[in-house]
Amino acid sequence: MAPQNFITKKEFEKIKEFSKDKKTPFLIIDKSKIGKRYDELKKNLPYAKIYYAVKANPEDEVIKVLDKKGSNFDIATVYEMEQLMRLGIGADRMSYGNTIKKEEDIAYAYKKGIRLFATDSESDLNKIANNAPGSKVFFRLLCDGNGADWPLSRKFGAYPDMIFRLALKAKKLNLIPYGLSFHVGSQQRDIGQWDNAIAQCKYLFDSLSDADIELKLINIGGGFPSHYLEPTQNIEIYAKEITRFLKEDFGEELPEIIIEPGRSMVADSGILVSEIVMISSKSATTNYEWVYTDVGKFGGLIETIDEAIKYPILTDNLDYREAKEVILAGPTCDSMDILYENYKYKLDKNLKEGDKIYFLTTGAYTASYSSVYFNGFPPLKVYII
Repeated sequence: MAPQNFITKKEFEKIKEFSKDKKTPFLIIDKSKIGKRYDELKKNLPYAKIYYAVKANPEDEVIKVLDKKGSNFDIATVYEMEQLMRLGIGADRMSYGNTIKKEEDIAYAYKKGIRLFATDSESDLNKIANNAPGSKVFFRLLCDGNGADWPLSRKFGAYPDMIFRLALKAKKLNLIPYGLSFHVGSQQRDIGQWDNAIAQCKYLFDSLSDADIELKLINIGGGFPSHYLEPTQNIEIYAKEITRFLKEDFGEELPEIIIEPGRSMVADSGILVSEIVMISSKSATTNYEWVYTDVGKFGGLIETIDEAIKYPILTDNLDYREAKEVILAGPTCDSMDILYENYKYKLDKNLKEGDKIYFLTTGAYTASYSSVYFNGFPPLKVYII
């Protein structure tokens, strides 16, 4: 799909007009798109409780939109918890979804009212038992992330045998072994990965039931699609298939289901506006020019590592007839700051220094990932419209 198909000419002209007097780089977030995406998810997965993954885009205005919609929230730190509470959101609408936690943070979250914690290790489980007695815990299964643009394998989760032992121990520690969770990887293109994970959940539900532990919850995580350069199925197809997988294993009476959308909730709402700093060639005979923009890996585009996430990219001229393949790189003095070298974007042949470049689908994991004054560059500026 051509990048031009991701935005109408009318919408693009509005963005250009909004951008013309502002210093780049900056991120524009259209909050109306976030509300629409929430409604779309709720319509297609009506039985699921939505816990927005705050880390994807923690801007106050984004949180306020989702708060008004009735969303719950997945937090990774007590700092996110404090932000939500500052905005008037109660602890009963939060899940502490990070499996890597300090004892003092667990104690603080518990003091503030958090009663739902994720875990995947004996160490973390002991910390929860010592500092959040009587809390509900859900155990994260390890998924390999195959098929995802941004896998989340290895670091998080445990194999079923370990989960089984943790659930038994949780009961002995006077915690409530409440459910299971998994994450099949961010921007997951293989919908069948949910089938594999749900089947593991069914196995553990049955095995633990035989051990007198009745689990009640499955947190099926995120992984739902946003509109990057390579197309995916739409959310209706994802929801239909995931519902079929759940019912095949659990019948019509499903456990409590949680989803944790992050990228899919906010990515499509964002456009990152950048300026071309320099265009150069490495030799007189090279086929490719290097285009250096004033935003790079450390300014919000960290997910271009290994060229994993391929953003739709536009220039001011939507209707150019002649294109050139280019290598895109950021402005910092770090040699890692190359956005796309193997994958060549085709941009306007008449592109020049000082022109703007627009990175679409950048509402997730951009501003929240940008560095603090690396090379002196300030964090990415965000405008909410």
